[in-house]
Amino acid sequence: MGEALLAGLINSGSTPSAICIADKRAERLSELQYKYGVTPSTIENIATDCDAILLVVKPQDMGALIETISPTIPATTLLVTFAAGKQSAFIEERVKPGTSVIRVMPNTPTLVGKGMAAISGGTHATESDIDFVTNFLASSGEVIVLDEELQDAVTATSGSGPAYFFYFVEEMIKGAIALGLSEAAATKLTIQTITGAAAMLNESGKSPTTLRENVTSPKGTTAAALETFYQANTGEIISAALKAARDRSQELA
Repeated sequence: MGEALLAGLINSGSTPSAICIADKRAERLSELQYKYGVTPSTIENIATDCDAILLVVKPQDMGALIETISPTIPATTLLVTFAAGKQSAFIEERVKPGTSVIRVMPNTPTLVGKGMAAISGGTHATESDIDFVTNFLASSGEVIVLDEELQDAVTATSGSGPAYFFYFVEEMIKGAIALGLSEAAATKLTIQTITGAAAMLNESGKSPTTLRENVTSPKGTTAAALETFYQANTGEIISAALKAARDRSQELA
């Protein structure tokens, strides 16, 4: 995700050499420097030298990171957090008063330019701050701005959503193999079907309900498959899964 955001910054017009990066792994820093022309640094130097800092760490690591850099971060620095569950107030309470914080929930399709990101401004974030973050994220996908109280729901929907999709694809492939198809054929059929269906949903202007109804003939093969989903209460299972992800995001706060 860090590399995807790095590419987004460059694509949106930032000068590569003006972007400083820090990572625990020296070999990773060298790799990114060679690939993008960015400047390897340390978190301590980034804290004092950068106008905006992207905090791309695991939620459980955020507290220690902020403790390390907060004494030297100027109040004029924009902090952008990508950690699931961590509220902007968590950071605001640990840095200088008036520091701008923006919370972002991206997802992994950002890596291929098809990401979905939701951003929320903290107490002191300005329109200019939000525009800056929106601009570089838009180079790697779609962006929406919403109230921070909805970020846990976003995490459950689009943040974790790709994994739900991949799980469904896995199970479709397994089911097709069980019906006699080779793994190669099952994989190709499933992935192209899913890709085509997603394109129809995105480009047709029709709702998922309409598209589902269009392909479902009464008492046909699709209807038989969908009836199995209905009997298994698949809709309720999906809702419960999203709620579990939302609840875990709240716990990480």
